[in-house]
Amino acid sequence: MLNFWNEIAFAAPKFFWLFLLLPLMLAWYIFRLKKQQGNVRISTLSGFSSTVFPHFRHSLFALRLLALSALIVAIARPQTSLSWQDVTTEGIDIILSMDISGSMLAEDFKPNRLEASKKIAMEFIRNRPYDRMGLVIFAGESFTQCPLTSDHDVLLNLFESVQNGIIEDGTAIGMGLATAVNRLKDSEAKSKVVILLTDGVNNAGSIPPLTAAEIAREFGIRVYSIGIGTTGTAPTPYRDQFGRKQYQDVPVRIDEETMSQISEMADGKYFRAKNNKELEKIYVEIDKMEKSKINVTDYRKKGEKFLPFALISAILLEIEFLLTRTIFKSVV
Repeated sequence: MLNFWNEIAFAAPKFFWLFLLLPLMLAWYIFRLKKQQGNVRISTLSGFSSTVFPHFRHSLFALRLLALSALIVAIARPQTSLSWQDVTTEGIDIILSMDISGSMLAEDFKPNRLEASKKIAMEFIRNRPYDRMGLVIFAGESFTQCPLTSDHDVLLNLFESVQNGIIEDGTAIGMGLATAVNRLKDSEAKSKVVILLTDGVNNAGSIPPLTAAEIAREFGIRVYSIGIGTTGTAPTPYRDQFGRKQYQDVPVRIDEETMSQISEMADGKYFRAKNNKELEKIYVEIDKMEKSKINVTDYRKKGEKFLPFALISAILLEIEFLLTRTIFKSVV
């Protein structure tokens, strides 16, 4: 019953103003009863037979009020609305390729570069429910953490488990990009994108970054590259000989020239993030540049539901009429 009323709408709600007549009718009924009453003094009631159900005579008026209430609801034309949507998307496939090398533990971002990058990238994923996405991670080598998928819950769970140390250390930018390109090359999406994030200089892997960028261009894959890290030096944790956590200031070295060339060759754009806020703004900007085109057709079907209320009104009025002419004939 609650679900029914949640789904109901009224085509002519202005008729609900008629409910204001009901209190007036009740007031008139009470006034008429008082006017009809009189007092007669007699010595005894022993000679009078009681009428049938005298105390229930007011139920006739109650039936009339209920009947009118149901009639007003019927006149207001209750309707149910069935609706559904036909959603089509142009289709964008996105691979996030993320550096997880030891330098990503530097704490010029809060709590560190890696965790900040994960958090902001995961929010980017949540904001794009209609795109297929995947994740590639790289350090001294690269591998696919999650292939292209529309199941973002799976992707986010795998993203959450990413941490430094699960692969050999180093910075294989070319390999990270090449692995992402390999995941996108057979895609039939109208737009294929790699978001490449690193904080260093390519020093590992068998594929140079610019070679990977050329491959991306050949397959029509756009590359947005992000250099992450402050300027100067950044506090980076390490363990001393006793296993205690210590910090040292490590120079920030990002090969911005190569990263810019990668994005230029692959029809993308290079960004530099020096703090959490700047990184958030970069993902917002990429999100705006790579919006899925969604066509939504809204179908609605309305069903008239006034008939049950009209029938209830008619039945109640018929019951009142029959009771007035039979059981309560001597009362009213």
